[in-house]
Amino acid sequence: LIAERPLAQHCPELLRPVPTAGELLPTLAQLGDRLARALGAGLARLAGSEAPTVQRGEPRECTMSEVAAGIAPLAANSLMTLDARKAPFLASVEATAVFRMVDRPFGGRGQVPEPLPTAFPMSAQLLTGRLETLVATAIDEALGPQTDGSVRALNRDGSLEVLAPFADETQMIALTLDVHETAPSMTWQLTLAFPVASLTEILGEAQPAPKPGKRNAANPAEEPFGEVPLSVIALLVDMR
Repeated sequence: LIAERPLAQHCPELLRPVPTAGELLPTLAQLGDRLARALGAGLARLAGSEAPTVQRGEPRECTMSEVAAGIAPLAANSLMTLDARKAPFLASVEATAVFRMVDRPFGGRGQVPEPLPTAFPMSAQLLTGRLETLVATAIDEALGPQTDGSVRALNRDGSLEVLAPFADETQMIALTLDVHETAPSMTWQLTLAFPVASLTEILGEAQPAPKPGKRNAANPAEEPFGEVPLSVIALLVDMR
């Protein structure tokens, strides 16, 4: 067997280390703080009311099956992506929040049907699309100019089982945002769940670059330069 080409051997200084899930948690927490501020302002524009208070929970490591266990059978589930890096993630809003936001523009006080239906009506589906845009804009704002508005929704479904965004055993990092509204008083949750590989792509740029190694100044009088023969010509004057 003959190799087609010699394999590259990169020194550690040229390689950016891949962050572990534990190392991503503090960075995601900082992103969650910025996202909470952006989300509150966006919800105020959507509802035409005062900005709600948005509080970030602590990011946690889990599997997709554990994420699914905390999401109700009916919820506004959206598979989203940071398109430039093809990094998919899940965003899920409680169904009660969707129905309340649908009811208020029609003069209601944010009432929720009892019992909840098994699927969203068309009005709720339209609102889910607006929520997707709001979440994408807030994440773009939180991540800064590196995204260039590339967060978008790929697919949605009221049933997480039908949407099936990731395999049950997929290692995830989840972040929950608690949204507290005052008029009328209501509290609901937005859950964001990222596969570790996706979060590495999204937050990888935020990791500190490796420090350059020490560089020794080359001495021209030492090896290998000192043994190189040089021809020197001195022209003192050139005249007739």
